[in-house]
Amino acid sequence: MKNKLIISCLCVIFVPSIYKIKAQQMLKNIPTPTAKLIPKTLEKHNQKRVDNYFWLNDRENPEVIDYLNQENSYYEAMTADTKGFQKELYEEMKARIKEDDQSVPYLYNGYYYITRFETGKDYPIYSRKKGSLTANEEILFNCNDLAKGQSYFQLGGLSVSPDNKFASFGIDTVGRRIYTIQIKNLETGEILSDKIENATGSSVWANDNKTIFYTRQDKVTLRSDKVYKHKLATDATDDVLVFNEKDDTFNVSVSKEKSKKYIVIGSGSTLTTEYRILNSENPDGEFVVFQPRVRGLEYSISHFGDSFYIMTNKDKATNFKLMKTPENATAKENWKDVIPHREDVLLEDIEIFSNYLVVEERSNGLNHIRIMPWSGEGEYYLPFGSETYNAYTTTNVDFDTDILRYSYQSLATPSSVIDFNMKTKDKEIMKEQQVLGGKFDKNNYIEERVWATATDGTKVPISMVYKKGLIKDGNNPVLLYAYGSYGVTMDTYFSSTRLSILDRGFVFAIAHIRGGEDLGRQWYEDGKLLKKKNTFTDFIDCSKFLIQEKYTSPKHLYAEGGSAGGLLMGAVINMAPELYNGVIAQVPFVDVITTMLDDTIPLTTGEYDEWGNPNEKKSYDYMLSYSPYDNVKAQKYPNMYVSTGLHDSQVQYWEPAKWVAKLRTVKTNDTVLYLNTNMDAGHGGASGRFEALKELAKEYSFLLDLEEIKN
Repeated sequence: MKNKLIISCLCVIFVPSIYKIKAQQMLKNIPTPTAKLIPKTLEKHNQKRVDNYFWLNDRENPEVIDYLNQENSYYEAMTADTKGFQKELYEEMKARIKEDDQSVPYLYNGYYYITRFETGKDYPIYSRKKGSLTANEEILFNCNDLAKGQSYFQLGGLSVSPDNKFASFGIDTVGRRIYTIQIKNLETGEILSDKIENATGSSVWANDNKTIFYTRQDKVTLRSDKVYKHKLATDATDDVLVFNEKDDTFNVSVSKEKSKKYIVIGSGSTLTTEYRILNSENPDGEFVVFQPRVRGLEYSISHFGDSFYIMTNKDKATNFKLMKTPENATAKENWKDVIPHREDVLLEDIEIFSNYLVVEERSNGLNHIRIMPWSGEGEYYLPFGSETYNAYTTTNVDFDTDILRYSYQSLATPSSVIDFNMKTKDKEIMKEQQVLGGKFDKNNYIEERVWATATDGTKVPISMVYKKGLIKDGNNPVLLYAYGSYGVTMDTYFSSTRLSILDRGFVFAIAHIRGGEDLGRQWYEDGKLLKKKNTFTDFIDCSKFLIQEKYTSPKHLYAEGGSAGGLLMGAVINMAPELYNGVIAQVPFVDVITTMLDDTIPLTTGEYDEWGNPNEKKSYDYMLSYSPYDNVKAQKYPNMYVSTGLHDSQVQYWEPAKWVAKLRTVKTNDTVLYLNTNMDAGHGGASGRFEALKELAKEYSFLLDLEEIKN
């Protein structure tokens, strides 16, 4: 139930410079890209829609690629005079990052595991040391070597066998999150002939050290729908299908319990979950259903001793509760309360130790870590003094320890990894994120949480950070970021790259709008399906609040969101374009109706419980009323930078491409509009550690150029 999301963001100031840019375009004779019109009539529920750009839905069509390249060329030509500044921003952000960095080691099954980076290298090196941190380093994977010759590279799902001799891992070289799983002999360094195509990348080992379980995707929709069993050193074509999820609104996963006793198949949709368990000592046995799916029943399981602990919304526990059941009697009629449901506290996650139960909770929009001894005596909360912090448990792989490892950060405080002794209450900071360059001092920044009042009277929190000395006179550039979907909690987080705008006078703000779980599960329920518009109006009302309180003005207010947050951006600029001078929309989900009616597109069917099923007229009409692409109209729009990836598997590239093409023909003012497509990447953008900074530098320079800030 835990949502941890790290996202890079930005902001800016005012602009009569749009006229300069239009003059520049004319002077340079830079033609505006124009996508040809090929009307296609789409009909549903006796209603007709005409989509002039439906033809862009074909990445194999040379004309489509040509159009995307035209847009890229237009962006490059129009921003040619910012290239030097982009490079300066890139170098500035890169200089703050410790290049020869490494994770805090953790001990697992006799080895300390470490992820580290080397100076000048884009990709991580995964290594381990046997028994002691002073032992010789054993390099498992040097991704810098593996990525050579690839325009995109991602290694995922690294899993080591119980005897420490083998590692399974997945590689994606396209960016569509379609992995090939391979197995490495860690003693000899040999990559075995085992090769599993079209997988999600993750896999888990049974205790026999020769069996792995993994998930595969539907080749068209990319829905994770099947779990297979693979025997070491055999042909993947002989792998055994152990579970096939036939309900196309569900996705499957496979994992191993912390106790190592059970392999677990998880099957879940937006509203319903179901698990199957198998003793890890018997990989050729049959998986047993833990609790059969019941629509609306959500639960997750954690094994400890002779019991399972269950986080669930059973019995209308909207904010979830914790229950317990014997491992040999797992049906819901056997579940007993451990932590009852609370109306004002969201139960987010648990971590089990031999002597302690650690509970992650959220109340009043803030997360808390609760330490509960199994003895029942002396429970307490870890103390956090800020209102803009983020604290969460990290890597805790052993039951038999009094040490809890957690992370803490805030908008102005770099991330720390802390080992906390739950018995003595002593803590040791194992690592604090370094901000290089010698200029950073967190005391130079102010963190603040304020509350805006939404149209219906609901109070919506906004977290902010800015440099000391701010004067609320309406002249401050503010970047307002939000997501607001899937129950994702948008926690505050530190970003060293963000300093490039804070130090130039910007305010960065996060609007904790409905659609996330920031203020509990009901906060999510009130921002989905037929209440989705609350997400958009909350953001607009937060924008108005910042203007009314003179933090900023429409000349200096900017908005940013990605993916479902890109849908948010599209909706608010249709509804209230006059509030914003600029908008960044990253991989935006903007063609809601057409996408949700196409069940061949990845994610579609599994999201009916999030957005609604447009095959039902009531949902269709409501979705159509806010779908950004369908609601583009003849009006003034803010300056816009739109980004996408050709191989995006989450939000297909043609959504932003169609949206930009339509905006070009309809908007009535001369604000700038850019579509920048990464032709080698997918939903997450560039894969290299520092390549991602180049994409961020494009966003920063876009807004800073509008603000006429050149250094």
